[in-house]
Amino acid sequence: MLNNMNVVIIGGDARQLEVIDTLSERGVQLSLIGFDQIEEPFAGVENHTFSSIHPADVDAVILPVSGIAADGKVESRFSSEYVYFDEHWFMNTKPSCTLYSGIKTNQIEKLIQKSEKRFVELLGRDDVAIYNSVPTAEGTVMTAIQHTDKTIHNSHVCIFGLGRVGTTVTRLFQGMGAKVTVVAQESERLARGYEMGANIVPLSSLQEENLEDIDIVINTIPSPVVTAETISKLSSHALIIDLAANPGGTDFDYAKKAGIKAKFVPGLPGIVAPKTAGKIIATTLAKLLREQHE
Repeated sequence: MLNNMNVVIIGGDARQLEVIDTLSERGVQLSLIGFDQIEEPFAGVENHTFSSIHPADVDAVILPVSGIAADGKVESRFSSEYVYFDEHWFMNTKPSCTLYSGIKTNQIEKLIQKSEKRFVELLGRDDVAIYNSVPTAEGTVMTAIQHTDKTIHNSHVCIFGLGRVGTTVTRLFQGMGAKVTVVAQESERLARGYEMGANIVPLSSLQEENLEDIDIVINTIPSPVVTAETISKLSSHALIIDLAANPGGTDFDYAKKAGIKAKFVPGLPGIVAPKTAGKIIATTLAKLLREQHE
């Protein structure tokens, strides 16, 4: 049990509700900021403002997956007003206070450097990323079905990247009968694609390939890899689905000019399966808080 831990949860979407539920069940003393519009408040957990929480008592602060925006705003789906992170308040939390967030934004980077507090980037962890790859892959299938007029079975699908997300996406589309080509730069990723039975293409050799038969392009690489040159080789019916972190790896401006449908869909777990995605984050946070407590 984590009865002696005082944790502040600031903003978030439906995933954060799973975090609140899980941590409250494990005895964590929770204070919420940005949750005044919850239809069914959690028993024993109160909504606060920064001024009503004594920072010197705080052991950990949990932010939404999206972190803190450049203007200090924190995503707060369940608040009646905008929530802005109080930097002065955070500077006065316990020296051992840990900040948890899905991603490290520039604002968080500055905050950590200034405060010298410990920070944990949840989505940067292998375990969270691999667990999250399941709802991501399912959401990718949903997006493909919504924006194409043919079955995934027997479609030609080109997947950029074979990391934690790309591997799961590849397996799922293969399991549905798609003809999958994997594009990767690292030799070990190409070897893995070969082992999985996919057609493999080194990123450096992509421009030598004929891409006219590709029905769906799925990018998981957070670098500009789906370039204008690549898009120009696709047929007009092709669909691009970009799963990479903002700003993605696709030349969306060129795709629009070329009449190619391109969908930028980061954060799919929170959209298609917020309960599952929230439970993944909640379970990981409970483990990390226990380690911090010990």
